[in-house]
Amino acid sequence: MALTFTDLIEVDLGKLGTAVADWKKTVDGLKKAADSARQGMKTKADRARWAGVNATVSREFIGKTAKEIDDLHTEANSIYQVLDDGHSELTALQKQLKQAVDGDAAKLGLRVEDNGDGTARCFYPHVRGDTDERTQEQLNARQELEERINGILSHAREIDSSVARALEKSHGNDKHNAGHASYGSLNDAEVERALELARKRHDMSDAELRELNELLRYNSAEKDGEFATEFYKGLGGPEKALQFYADMAINGTDPDATKNRLAAVQDFQKVMGFTLANATNQDHKYHLPASWGDEFRRLGTQPVGWEPGQWNKPYGYQILGGLLRYGDYDPRFLNPIAEHITQLHTKDPYYFVSNKPGGWPDNYGFNPAGGLGTGNEPINSVLEALGHSPRAAEQFFTQPPTAYNEDGTVDRNGTVDTTSYLDLFTREDFEWTIDTNDNNVLIDEDKTKKALTFGPQALGHALEAATTGRPYDSDADGDAIKHTAARAGLVKQIVDKFGSNPELIRHNENGDIDEKTGPLYGLRGSLGEITAEYMGDFQRAMYKEGDSDEFPTFGEPATLDMNNTMRFLGEVGQDPDAYATITTAQQAYTSNVVDHVINGRSESTASLDGRVGAAVAPGSAIAGIMDDARAQAIYEYHAASDKEYNEAAADKQKWVDRILSMGIETAGERVPVAGTALGWISEDIQESIMKSFEKDTTSEAQAEAGLNYTQGRDAAITSAADAVDRAVLNNQSISPETADDLRRAARLKAGLAHSDGAQWRSESSGS
Repeated sequence: MALTFTDLIEVDLGKLGTAVADWKKTVDGLKKAADSARQGMKTKADRARWAGVNATVSREFIGKTAKEIDDLHTEANSIYQVLDDGHSELTALQKQLKQAVDGDAAKLGLRVEDNGDGTARCFYPHVRGDTDERTQEQLNARQELEERINGILSHAREIDSSVARALEKSHGNDKHNAGHASYGSLNDAEVERALELARKRHDMSDAELRELNELLRYNSAEKDGEFATEFYKGLGGPEKALQFYADMAINGTDPDATKNRLAAVQDFQKVMGFTLANATNQDHKYHLPASWGDEFRRLGTQPVGWEPGQWNKPYGYQILGGLLRYGDYDPRFLNPIAEHITQLHTKDPYYFVSNKPGGWPDNYGFNPAGGLGTGNEPINSVLEALGHSPRAAEQFFTQPPTAYNEDGTVDRNGTVDTTSYLDLFTREDFEWTIDTNDNNVLIDEDKTKKALTFGPQALGHALEAATTGRPYDSDADGDAIKHTAARAGLVKQIVDKFGSNPELIRHNENGDIDEKTGPLYGLRGSLGEITAEYMGDFQRAMYKEGDSDEFPTFGEPATLDMNNTMRFLGEVGQDPDAYATITTAQQAYTSNVVDHVINGRSESTASLDGRVGAAVAPGSAIAGIMDDARAQAIYEYHAASDKEYNEAAADKQKWVDRILSMGIETAGERVPVAGTALGWISEDIQESIMKSFEKDTTSEAQAEAGLNYTQGRDAAITSAADAVDRAVLNNQSISPETADDLRRAARLKAGLAHSDGAQWRSESSGS
């Protein structure tokens, strides 16, 4: 019977702790007995002069007795080690569960109910007179907590099963014979079971594959790397690991595979990647030797098969790419692979994709999860790997390239045809390939266009990680990370690159306009995320603020060029998702700046209303650029719709919280907005942003008349006034009359700056 929610939260683990202590005493006692038997009667028996029957029977009996006592100690120690680890891990999980229920659920007003099948559900109890209507934020919080609780229960079941299995093997079910399987830790038993399942390869049942996935999931993140390292070593080496993964990936994505099998293999891809990342981290106590990276590079250009007589064999990098897509990898392992793949692709863009099977559905390949291609093009895979590996990505894009031979060894005398991989990937003639197995893709123009954005999207993810210090798809609640000089410098390069060459990221679906769609428009969503992260730098650039305390950056400044910044924003803002991200971050940042002006300390002798006007100007200028870009995307390029822009705004709350957290850090311990709660302010700003999106529309007639920003200007003015309202809310020193003057100043300057931004955008784009 599966361990249930009630079992874990109510079980008295103190009894298990007592059992662990008792077993420790038993181990210590048996060790003394074993030492005594070995050094006492066994030694004396070996030295004695035996004759007759005693020479065989007695001597042998004494030897067996000593060995059995030694075996008893080994068995007892194995049981103790497994129980001790199991007790520690279950205690930690029980503590997490109680915190989730007694702390988080209670705080959210949720109840937790045992489903009886090893899972639990969270729900808002009905209160008499309540409509039971919940906000999306409340529903999201409920879902997050329920998933977290069920994750804890799943982990506890894995521990419970592993302990039971290890105890059974340690005991052996033979009361007349001690000394069977021996474990130095629960980890040893879990590795043994994982490898036992892995040896079955595609013959694993769905239930066994799910068990393997759980073993990898809950042990691959160990800080010392022991489980991950022992597991990959146990597979038999780099080539064996590739063969195992390839066999499972193809088995799970076969057209005849069930949905359950495909889902299990998709999960398998992720946990195998996380485990490999942990096993290759050289900072861990346990890790694979550097020779694994060397061998993976050698195998990268070699055909690798996993079945006898296999006809079509993929290259090693096609298989490895599926693993690399998940996990935060050590730069010392990942970057040589990334550089090697990039150089191979640059030399021959079709080196890998020409070696792929055709005629299968798109899910067939080494990327069962299916995001950004089927996995036959390793350039997409390794860029995704960089997108999850911030340290590696930062070094990849900011350090000089190293030349590699085709076999993956370093070319000591070779050179790379670029000084920067950003320059290489953004060359207009850099060729992106279509990573799909569908034979009809070239006939379907829409499908072709979509497939050609996979590489640029992956590039965008890698640039996000490199500039933010976070995996591109990291926890939305995660705090911002201080910008280093290298990251900020890369942002400047990115802005200058696309500000000077906006045609690279242009998206034009209007056949009546003779402007080509750029090859890299697929990465504009990521450029929007980078812009939001560096909003302080972008606001500084609007009116050449320079090193301004009023517009703080989060770490080292990027020192952006004003003209390149405006052109960059004007092109990026044509993407609905990027537009929503930038607009959200801009309004949150501007609110923080206004709050600092009104409530912070300052030695300035300028009027407060003038300072408030100056505080809203850069953000309003950015809003003007964004609104003009939006209108152009909708009415000139036909690349998006108002509906797409408005829908994109719904999930940008993370940027409000992250920008506010940057503001708190900048201002020391000052709580934002004159002492009000951060959560309330965050919600208020988000509500204001959503209202501005509703206003921010442009009719076709307005666009034709050149009034691309009419309603957007109204939204910018309202947003500026709202920022003042929040700042003066709890400031007793500001009279109602002064507050009115501040709002008026904010509205006036916001309107003028918005017009500036829209005009800059129109003039720079030639419209």
